[in-house]
Amino acid sequence: MGRSPAWARRAYSAALYLLAPLAWKRVWREQLPGRPRRERLGLILPSGEGERVIWLHCASVGEVQAARPLIAALAERWPEHRLVITTMTATGAQRVLALSEASGGGRASGEVSHYFVPLDFPGAARRFVDRLCPALAIFFETELWPNLLAACDRAAVPVAVVNGRLSPRAFQGYRRLGPLMHDALGHVSWLAAKSAADAERFRVLGMPAERSEVVGSLKFDIAVDDASREASARLRGKLGDRPVWVAGSTHPGEDEALLAAHARLRARLPGALLVLVPRHPRRFEAVAELCAREGLSVARRSRDEWPGDDTAVYLGDTMGELLALYGAADLAFVGGSLVPIGGHNLLEPAALGVPVLTGPELANFLDVAEALREAEALVEVADGEALSDALGRLFDDAAERRRLAEAGRGVVAANRGALARTLAGLERLLPAE
Repeated sequence: MGRSPAWARRAYSAALYLLAPLAWKRVWREQLPGRPRRERLGLILPSGEGERVIWLHCASVGEVQAARPLIAALAERWPEHRLVITTMTATGAQRVLALSEASGGGRASGEVSHYFVPLDFPGAARRFVDRLCPALAIFFETELWPNLLAACDRAAVPVAVVNGRLSPRAFQGYRRLGPLMHDALGHVSWLAAKSAADAERFRVLGMPAERSEVVGSLKFDIAVDDASREASARLRGKLGDRPVWVAGSTHPGEDEALLAAHARLRARLPGALLVLVPRHPRRFEAVAELCAREGLSVARRSRDEWPGDDTAVYLGDTMGELLALYGAADLAFVGGSLVPIGGHNLLEPAALGVPVLTGPELANFLDVAEALREAEALVEVADGEALSDALGRLFDDAAERRRLAEAGRGVVAANRGALARTLAGLERLLPAE
């Protein structure tokens, strides 16, 4: 493959060593009980002799969730391979383990296991790749670790970046690291970009156009399993006919606006229930305390508490249940969009036939938002007050809710296909038996 001078990667590695105490502090916080921290230094058990491994790296829980169709397809298409999924965060690790357990350990369609991704020190990256010895490395979305990519190239491991996306903000940040990113992308065998705009941003950073392909977003290939649908139906049956809306994947500064919107909504519809699902588990306690300070009665799912007729907020303080909670609602607001986060997956409620509302901050999902806009399947609000008005209007208009639901499902159905195109590209990279 073509190379840029490696001086940028050497400078980057030197900076990493200087920042090692901060990196290790994050590792200490992001570890699962009982899991050895030496994984972060690439100290994993070597793969067995003759064992064939496919490695997929996802940053955290959101990426693991978005990669679910790909994970299932990899295990089904190449059952003779062990599928190893790495994450940076403990919440991502928990989601991988939950997926593996839900499939009976993965033995019916290929073994699935998890490691924490090593810190991107040169030695740790080389140890990890040499011990794992993957036949193929797949990096999901924007996870571009220069030393890991170089270690794969050194070991002759083909590398794919799938569902590749670069928001305008991320692009500007990476552009400031021009020589480093040019070097990193020189080690990528194939880029499967979400859109032409994403492919062009990667090209400007140094990704050769001849090794890039626009395949669409894997998020449109979202799979809603029977277990989630059944859980949604059970939840809705217990909640009854009261107005229910979900605010999923919420962030600091956003919860306050959502709770204020809900208080205004309850002035019109006293039985309305908000199912509030913070993005990060470490915030569950803080959000529960915030609800109490705002004078809103709360039931917590993690404690098996059930919302009574007077309960204002049902706190979804568990992991891996957002889809089921979306499916039990009349309306869904997708968080990370009233604050400058860039939004989260608008397609999860849409695939379930739940009308989708969002704030204005959608930098991470511009292509998805545009597809929903074109079908008039997205309700966009500027702030919490506008959200309250939109909720009240939609709860009063069952016909409009049905139209939004059908339009959202139609968008998901019409845009499927990225998964098949991605698998076709990966087949070209995976060495034959």
